[in-house]
Amino acid sequence: MADFEYILKRGVAEIIIADELKTLLTSGRKLRLKEGFDPSFPDIHLGHMVGLRKLRQFQELGHQVVLIVGDWTAQIGDPSGASVTRPMLTAERVRENAETYMKQFFKVVSREKTEVRWQSEWFGKFDLGDVIRLASKFTVAQVLARDDFNERFRAGKPITITETLYPMLQAYDSVMVEADVEFGGTDQKFNLLMGRELQGMVGQKPQQVLMTPLLVGTDGQRKMSKSLGNYIGVSEPSREMYGKLMSVPDDLMFSYFELLTDVPDKELGEMKAAMASGATNPMSLKKRLAREIIGQLHSESAASEAEDYFERTVQKKEVPEDIQEVKINNGLLQKIKARLHGERKPVVSITEVGNPETEEWGVSVPLLLCEIGLSKSRSDARRLVEQGSVRVDGKTVDPSEEEHWHIKIGSIIKVGKRRFVKLVGPDIKS
Repeated sequence: MADFEYILKRGVAEIIIADELKTLLTSGRKLRLKEGFDPSFPDIHLGHMVGLRKLRQFQELGHQVVLIVGDWTAQIGDPSGASVTRPMLTAERVRENAETYMKQFFKVVSREKTEVRWQSEWFGKFDLGDVIRLASKFTVAQVLARDDFNERFRAGKPITITETLYPMLQAYDSVMVEADVEFGGTDQKFNLLMGRELQGMVGQKPQQVLMTPLLVGTDGQRKMSKSLGNYIGVSEPSREMYGKLMSVPDDLMFSYFELLTDVPDKELGEMKAAMASGATNPMSLKKRLAREIIGQLHSESAASEAEDYFERTVQKKEVPEDIQEVKINNGLLQKIKARLHGERKPVVSITEVGNPETEEWGVSVPLLLCEIGLSKSRSDARRLVEQGSVRVDGKTVDPSEEEHWHIKIGSIIKVGKRRFVKLVGPDIKS
């Protein structure tokens, strides 16, 4: 029972109903553990990993994970507290996203012990009569009990009928796979409880509900989210992941340890005490955290290499030996020229270059960063420059001079704390 107590306590926000779930776990029966995902987006982050780790723990006890691919609900959109309706997607896009998602899902959960089900198996056969019969089992009052719906209703903001169908469809998934336990974040509580209600209505034993906490993102304020830019993706390169983990605020560090690692509670308590007394530098603990997480998602050797890279490039401010090289040639310069000339008001022209090994030429830094893949857009590049995050040959690019900064072959461009590029190439003629 000690193992059950640990699994049902650490990394768990709420269980409905805890005593019943404990009884199920000691019954010797193989439980069906439902986890659903909306393939509106292809990537998952460490916030999702909190629940996935819990699923894996149940798998290790011999229980069956049932992964529901929400290929129908992806076409409806579930605000989940965000009050934003997601766009309807094509079946092809849904499948592409789902395949990418599952590759990341199985970085944490055992593929061999997972049953994958697509909603289209049952909803593909639904007709209007089926939808009406399902909707008739719930009342408007029940639907408006969901917090974000209630808030929007009181504020006079629109709520589409399709959005109100989402919880019912998710509940129907539980009926179709005969779920014993459904997993989700605390923001999914209403939907999870709908599954319990519907199962009881059709004569099934209501599923238990296990909710995990919402992981706060790297900004230290809001839940981890791709749309907020405060996330760490589970498939990110180990170096990038390490750097982002080192940016996590100190006061969040132990929640990450608790939710994302297997470091024993007793040891975590000792670490907290040591940090509080000043006996341990928070930086050393954060490095331990990064190694633990990267070791799970990549490998221990990748974690060690990422730590070495961080220490050299960020702490010691060295240029990495394996720096990425970008070839600067006439073609690239002409491409940049063309983009500049396409502007209504060209801000700069590229100067004539004699010997590219010694002479410099002026170039728009935002345009260059876009062309060599160091920014997503010119506006993104400008934002990086304004933040003082772009350096050329050790000198921070001045925002007032960003459209005519000088570079040359051999220049080293640094964006942020961890991204380096060296410009190389043949003779250049403008």
